[in-house]
Amino acid sequence: MNKGDLINEVAKVVNTKKEAQAALDCIFDTITKTLKKKGTVTLVGFGTFKVTKMKARTGRNPKTGEAIKIKAKNSPKFLAGKALKDAVN
Repeated sequence: MNKGDLINEVAKVVNTKKEAQAALDCIFDTITKTLKKKGTVTLVGFGTFKVTKMKARTGRNPKTGEAIKIKAKNSPKFLAGKALKDAVN
């Protein structure tokens, strides 16, 4: 399923595809803004979006085998909730 398919599914509940797209865009924007501020978004039963700090490390260039430095960075992470895990299994 891609974003277009998701919009079509939401459009079945709301009046139009335009409203469904606006709703999904608002949700995605809100999650993104919250993660940018290093916050967490918890959707009970579904899961939690949070930011994790990845430490700087040394890696290898796969082409040459040369050691390279990889900078520290923040990375988004999703942890599935119990209800979602149970539904999948």
